[in-house]
Amino acid sequence: MTSLVWQPATSAPSLMAPSTATAVAALDFADEVEAVSIDPAISDTAALVEATGMDLADSANCVIVAGKRDGVERVAALLVLATTRADINNVVRRHLDVRKISFMPMDDAVTRTQMEYGGITPIGLPDDWPLLVDSAVLQRASIVIGSGIRAGKLRMPGARAAELANVTVIDGMARVVDA
Repeated sequence: MTSLVWQPATSAPSLMAPSTATAVAALDFADEVEAVSIDPAISDTAALVEATGMDLADSANCVIVAGKRDGVERVAALLVLATTRADINNVVRRHLDVRKISFMPMDDAVTRTQMEYGGITPIGLPDDWPLLVDSAVLQRASIVIGSGIRAGKLRMPGARAAELANVTVIDGMARVVDA
């Protein structure tokens, strides 16, 4: 098992994408955000959990979705626990008021977030993107999320996700994944 050595995120900007490091430093609760260096090969949630023994329920994934309404693109980031799947075809689609929605293609998500695939995080996203957070995320004592790069992870109190930029908390946005 790989053991993780956490440190204050504000003292480890190299473990984050530049936009993430800037956004973390500006948080009212920046002192509650920790960073850890990881092998980029274990950046994906399942690999990280297997390598470290971390509880899968403490991991939260950030995914980017896009849809259109009247020819206007509507983009959002979603934050859900790794034990769940976002209900993008119903809950998220209705919330964004689009007819059709899908996950943003990887190359577009990487280019537009300026973050690495496998490290996309809800902290430091483009200013005009809404962040939709499943209410279950707020119930976790702490959540482990991306840092914007594959070589790092961030940890923060789950309840603090409600205080991130452009957040809307949605009850039932994600459904538990059957084992």
